[in-house]
Amino acid sequence: MPKKIIVIGANHAGTAALNTILDNYKDVDVTAFDANSNISFLGCGMALWIGGQISGPDGLFYSSKEILEGKGAKIYMETSVNSVDFDSKVVYTKDAASKDCEYPYDKLILATGSTPVGPQLPGMSLENVQFVKLYQNAAEVIEKLGDTSIKKVAIVGAGYIGVELAEAFQRNGREVTLIDCADTCLSAYYDDMFCKRMEKQLSDHGIHLAFEEKVERLEGNEKVEKVVTDKHTYDADMVIFCVGFRPNTKLGNSQLKQFHNNGAYLTDLMQQTSRPDVYAVGDCATVYNNAIEDTDYIALATNAVRSGIIAAHNACGTELKSPGVQGSNGISIWGLNMVSTGLSLERAKKLGFDAAATDYEDWQKAGFMEKDNYKVVIRIVYDKKTRRILGAQLCSDYDISMAIHLFSMAIQEKVTIDKLKLFDLFFLPHFNQPYNYITMAALNAE
Repeated sequence: MPKKIIVIGANHAGTAALNTILDNYKDVDVTAFDANSNISFLGCGMALWIGGQISGPDGLFYSSKEILEGKGAKIYMETSVNSVDFDSKVVYTKDAASKDCEYPYDKLILATGSTPVGPQLPGMSLENVQFVKLYQNAAEVIEKLGDTSIKKVAIVGAGYIGVELAEAFQRNGREVTLIDCADTCLSAYYDDMFCKRMEKQLSDHGIHLAFEEKVERLEGNEKVEKVVTDKHTYDADMVIFCVGFRPNTKLGNSQLKQFHNNGAYLTDLMQQTSRPDVYAVGDCATVYNNAIEDTDYIALATNAVRSGIIAAHNACGTELKSPGVQGSNGISIWGLNMVSTGLSLERAKKLGFDAAATDYEDWQKAGFMEKDNYKVVIRIVYDKKTRRILGAQLCSDYDISMAIHLFSMAIQEKVTIDKLKLFDLFFLPHFNQPYNYITMAALNAE
C-alpha cells in the first residue's frame, strides 16, 4: 500500500516538497491542502508589479493545482486545516463549501508559512490600510491605485519589503513617506555604512524618510488620512504595513517543540520536528545558520525551497541532511545593488563574537576601462580569534550579485580570512582587476 504523505501549505516550501516527491518517488500517495485560491506566488515580484516594471502578475506564478495534479498529486485549494491529531495521524479539514473531512497520513509536512505582524493601533480598520503578503493583497493595492485621489502613500517598516515598495509607489507616481522606529533602513542585513548609501538613494529619488519615529495611530473619516507618530503627523491616502512576519504555527500548539525566539517549529537538519513523522519547512520552521553555528530563523524563499526538498526526501525514506544556510540576500533600488550573507559586524558583536571587518572600495574593472566601469564597496566580517569568515556585504551600481555566492560558500565551509588572501581569482580587464577588491579587502584584514 502506498505511503500517504500530506503537505499542509502549497506555496514555496510546500511546492518544493511536492515537486520533489512527485519527481522522484512513484509509490507515494501525495495530498496537499492550501487555504488560498492560488499557489507559488512570488511575493518578491509585488513591488515590480506595483511599480510598473513588469506588465502584470502572470509571470509571478511558477506552479498551479493543475500542474501538480498532472504529476499525480491530489491538491485541495481553498481548504483550511482546522486541526491535526498527531497521535492518531489524522488531518481535519474544511473546504470552501464548509464541508468537514478527515485524512490519515503516514508522514506529514507542515508548510504553513508566516503571517504579517499587525500592530494594534487606533485607526487600523480605516479603508486603504493595507498589508502585503499574498497575491490578493497586491491585486487589491493595484486596483485601488486606479483611484487618482490616492496621491500620498506612507509605508511603515523599512526592511527589504518596505524599501522595495517605497521605490514601487514612487515609480507609480505617488508621494512616499517611509517610516521606521529604527535609525536607518535595512539594518537587519547591513552595517551602517551600507544602510546610509541606501538612505541617500531613496532620498535622492524623492522618498521622504522618517526614521526613529514610532507610529502611534492612524486618523481619518472612513478612509485613512493621516499617520501620527511620536514626532510628526504625515498626510496619507494609503498606508502599507510591512513591519515583519511571524511563523504560522497554530496547528502544532504545544504538541510540537517550538523555537524559543519566535515560536517557529524547531527542526533538525532533516527538517524533522519533535515528532518523527512530522516535518516543518519554510517560514514556519527553523534552519541551521552556519554563521552562528546554531539554530536560527531566517525567512527567505531560497531557504523555503531548500527545506522543502530536504523534508520531502526524508519523508520518503531517503536520508538527506541540510548543509545549513547563511541567509544570503540582495536588493536593487533604482540601480543601486546591495547583497549580503552571514553576519553584519554589528550583529556579530551583539552575538558575542570577537569580530572585525575589513573594508575596501575600488573600480570593478581595470582602471583603463573607460566605459561601463563602476565603484564597488565590500566589507568582509571575520572572527579575530578563529579567523573564520562570518559575513560579507557588497554595494555597487554594477551587478556584483554573483560575488556573494563565494562568501556564502566560505561561511559554510569555515574558510578563514587568511585563506582568502591568496585565493585564485581570475583576471581579465573586461571583468575585474588583478588586485581586485575581494583580494585587497582580505589582504587588508588585521
